[in-house]
Amino acid sequence: MNDQTPTPSPRRRFLQASALAAGWTLAGLPQAWAGAAAGSPLSQRKLVVIMLRGAVDGLSVVAPVGDRNYAPARPDLALVPPGSAEGAALKLDSLFALHPALLSLKPAWDQGSLAFVHASGSPDPTRSHFDAQDYLESGTPGLKSTPSGWMNRLLGQLPGPASPTRGVAMGATPPRIFAGPAAVASLGLGPKALAGKAIDQADLQQGLERLYAGDAKLGASFQAALAGRGQMQRSMAGEREPAMNASGDAGAPSARSFAADARRLGQLIRNDGQTQLAFTAVGGWDTHINQGAAQGQLANRLKALGEGLQALSQGLGPALQDTVIVVMSEFGRTVHQNGTLGSDHGRGNAIWLLGGPVAGGRMLGEWPGLESSALVDGRDLAVAVDFRQVLRPILQSHLGLSEAALAEVFPAAPGRWRGEAQVLRS
Repeated sequence: MNDQTPTPSPRRRFLQASALAAGWTLAGLPQAWAGAAAGSPLSQRKLVVIMLRGAVDGLSVVAPVGDRNYAPARPDLALVPPGSAEGAALKLDSLFALHPALLSLKPAWDQGSLAFVHASGSPDPTRSHFDAQDYLESGTPGLKSTPSGWMNRLLGQLPGPASPTRGVAMGATPPRIFAGPAAVASLGLGPKALAGKAIDQADLQQGLERLYAGDAKLGASFQAALAGRGQMQRSMAGEREPAMNASGDAGAPSARSFAADARRLGQLIRNDGQTQLAFTAVGGWDTHINQGAAQGQLANRLKALGEGLQALSQGLGPALQDTVIVVMSEFGRTVHQNGTLGSDHGRGNAIWLLGGPVAGGRMLGEWPGLESSALVDGRDLAVAVDFRQVLRPILQSHLGLSEAALAEVFPAAPGRWRGEAQVLRS
């Protein structure tokens, strides 16, 4: 034992104990998180994007309990202020509090590796799930003709050589966000996602190679797919699924099965040094009816999501130090509850930022307030920060994109916002 090792302070011991109790895998002490990405090679830095399809209620995820208009607007949905009652929200600062179902994420906040950018989102006013998700994934709000997704364009702009597994999409279908010419590896859902299939048989592969021999583009895509699948199988060889959530893997994508899938994705990223970008999605957030407050259907899904993010961090292990996890949704929900004890399609939402490079433990963004005069169309939280502005420092400072490369990923994006320098550790 090194005699010079400093004795942890009581506060740090408390935070470590809280984190371990919550199941978080701490790859290092808080000092090790600080500056981890800034000192690591660009090739080691990673970005994981998780889309909450259905428009999660950001005013419940991070509730503005200190805003005098919050509780009156939501007599049946509002969370009660921290410390006021059983099931109260978890204090973040003097204005905001975290949903109690996300207790598993509180240690990450306390350690400074979790932040939220409230009142953020897309500038396009559509209330259509399909259109809003399309714009968020294409990176060109209001323009439906964009053929590629911004994460595929990002693959083409990352410094360093390409590889078949540099980008990984986890899910049952190819996501819009990874559409485009750059090769993307596909990881299915469930523990048997990489189990042997017909495509792994050598005679079938040889037959397909002969079939595609006359088409250079198709042949290259086939070879890239084989290379990516082979690399992922080698990376996951020997991994054993933990007992938790194993029974939940058999069904369709759901909040319950997300934890096991997220852990698997984290393991793949950790084991494959070539993987830098990953994407997955979780559905079921369209809560028009009986949304609930501290308990209910939204609370149940948030709890499962928090456990999934915890499992993802555990799967990432030491790689979490170099990983930024972004959780986003196509739009927020109305400030006022509706007549069926739910909330309808709105505008501004909260973007979640998690990981070693994140300068967390603070709320970011520019809070427009919930006064009637501040609401969009008299009903919605305004979008004060464009989602591309939130992503800008992650793509530039974390992943090393130049200004010209950023313009290829997000053409016609707005300029910097004043909180940009606060997103990542310096």
